[in-house]
Amino acid sequence: MFKKILITVSTVGLLSMLSGLAGLAVFTDDASVDANTFMTGTIEISTSPTTALVTFSDMAPGDSIQPDAGIVVTNDSSTLEMRYAITSTTTEDVLAAALDLTIREVDVEPTVKCDDFDGTIIYATNDLGSTSGINVVGNPAQGADSGDRVLALSTSETLCFRVALPLSATGPEGITTTATFLFQAEQTKNNP
Repeated sequence: MFKKILITVSTVGLLSMLSGLAGLAVFTDDASVDANTFMTGTIEISTSPTTALVTFSDMAPGDSIQPDAGIVVTNDSSTLEMRYAITSTTTEDVLAAALDLTIREVDVEPTVKCDDFDGTIIYATNDLGSTSGINVVGNPAQGADSGDRVLALSTSETLCFRVALPLSATGPEGITTTATFLFQAEQTKNNP
């Protein structure tokens, strides 16, 4: 009986060893696919001029100012189409509320881009801004918003700005305000 058990254990051990050796005799190969590169797009907005677009000293009721050249907004060095909005923030609220800002597209016959100031209205005559900021073109919140401006790759557009102190203005005598126009852009692709 002991002999039968020994032969059975030896047979099982031999079969286990042979099956282990059989597992070691496998041919293998592999191949790789390299250089799978991914790169994100870019958004690059610029303006010209970059400072002092509209200035006026010693304004009196009835005065207005508009630069004939306007401001050029460019989708510069981007790889994606973009949309943008403009927010106007001022250093005080009294004169800023009395001053009227109007923004238009270039003139109908733009020999000089903004001298006639008769292009399509983008921002109807309203406050210049406020200390908390006013959205004067579109809305900088993510996604497409009413009034956002769209610029394709490597394109630009000119906007015409006019600031006026209406004849009806009373009270903002001797006040100075400074406005900052913030142009904020985002991609349009996959951003409804």
